[in-house]
Amino acid sequence: MKMKKRALVSVSDKAGVVEFCKGLVENGFEIISTGGTAKALKDAGLKVIGISEITGFPECLDGRVKTLHPNVHAGLLAMRSNPEHMAQLEKLNINTIDIVCVNLYPFKATLAKGADFAECVENIDIGGPTMIRAAAKNYQDVAVIVDPKDYDKVLSELKTGGVTLETKKYLQYKVFAHTAVYDSLISNYLAAQLGITFPEQVTFAYEKAQDMRYGENPQQQAVFYNEQFIRSGSLSSAKQLWGKELSYNNINDANGALELLKEFANTPAVVACKHANPCGVGTGKSVFEAYMRAYESDPVSVFGGILAINGTVDKDTATEINKIFIEIVMASDYTKEALEILEQKKNIRLLKIDNIAAKREKSAFDMKKVYGGLLVQQYDESLIHGEDLSLLSKKAEVEETLTPAGKPKTVYGMGVVTKRAPTKEEIKAMLFAWKVVKHTKSNAIVIGKDGRTTGIGMGQTNRIWAAQQAIAHAGKEAKGSVMASDAFFPFPDCVDECVKAGITAIIQPGGSIQDKASVEACDAANIAMVFVGDRHFKH
Repeated sequence: MKMKKRALVSVSDKAGVVEFCKGLVENGFEIISTGGTAKALKDAGLKVIGISEITGFPECLDGRVKTLHPNVHAGLLAMRSNPEHMAQLEKLNINTIDIVCVNLYPFKATLAKGADFAECVENIDIGGPTMIRAAAKNYQDVAVIVDPKDYDKVLSELKTGGVTLETKKYLQYKVFAHTAVYDSLISNYLAAQLGITFPEQVTFAYEKAQDMRYGENPQQQAVFYNEQFIRSGSLSSAKQLWGKELSYNNINDANGALELLKEFANTPAVVACKHANPCGVGTGKSVFEAYMRAYESDPVSVFGGILAINGTVDKDTATEINKIFIEIVMASDYTKEALEILEQKKNIRLLKIDNIAAKREKSAFDMKKVYGGLLVQQYDESLIHGEDLSLLSKKAEVEETLTPAGKPKTVYGMGVVTKRAPTKEEIKAMLFAWKVVKHTKSNAIVIGKDGRTTGIGMGQTNRIWAAQQAIAHAGKEAKGSVMASDAFFPFPDCVDECVKAGITAIIQPGGSIQDKASVEACDAANIAMVFVGDRHFKH
């Protein structure tokens, strides 16, 4: 039998498919199709061979079984260079299929609209993946298209003699990338339905958002991928209003600022960030007041930094921002006057992020790639152990016990561990500083007062250096400030620095074998100290 040129077309995304099939017909192809695709092509005036005419069997089970048939898969998998394969097709009266154009049931869209379990399962494609994988396996003889963006390329090559082997290999790659993402969405959805947090095997699906000019340094290539589902209040959801594309470092640093900003959902707040570390944080009754407090926290480091703002940038705030060089401003919105002012700067990037203070979804995970592996953990969503803010004012229980060696030991519970309890103003300042230190690279110390940071020490290899750095940055502003430490004081030396600087209250997790020495040093200087349990290492 003489083999006819045939293409099998069955798509859920029908964008451009009519034009593509018209091009196939002009190049001598017969079109085989199914269901809704066949109807769309017929309505456009194209002659279509129904899949049942090929299989000799009706579509059944509500369309669950259409293409799962030897007359289809033998036509896809037969190797044209293998005489035995071709002889078997001749004997079985099966025609080859040279082009497959299929994209899969819209499982992602079904998830996105919040469909129930039954509807999600019904939108798991079976015949589609089977067909495109079969065609891709036989890539040298079959061109398989899963992306409408490739229609023009295939038609162009058909007009000049046929789809090239190089293009067929590229299309083969796209098939297995497509099915890998598709299956990862399904497996992760099913794991979530079963409450499986950390499966034995895991895959993650991402889509390229943009190529970057380079990575952290010019000699490194880089790209930014978005998760399949854009998360509210994330950088992926940002709308860029002004400025050139974000760089690798821009995105990384901006994310650090954004994560800290989410701690301040109920008050105007501004986070100034450099190298993913806060360099100034302010809150206030207005965005303008919050910005001024953040700026005054460290007017040197904020130069060339990133601002995250959980409100609308107005004319006055924009005027102040424009007095210095800022790389990026992220905000809930901007007034028309603010945009006109900020857009006077050529090199600033302006991002609008709806719901900028939105908390992370529970299904989100913090991941860090290491060479040869992947570290995955839940995000650090807690603030104070048990979220019990009363710990900041109530007295901690203290137990006198003995070490295994029989030496006296004092064990402190959570709460106020010093003779003096913090004042209401100190409690307010401690809670503010504690939110900031949670998002500062460890070892981290933050000191602050009056709704703003006064000094930040971060990323040091010992805690006393972080304390000294924060106090040095604060200068005279350290007096009357409070201190937050992301982990316990291993020695009372940090308290000694607080005494010299005039710091009045300290918040820390507690739990050191030297806790008693630190508490006694505080008592001697009339400093209030609170233990809150949870530490906040950030690396």
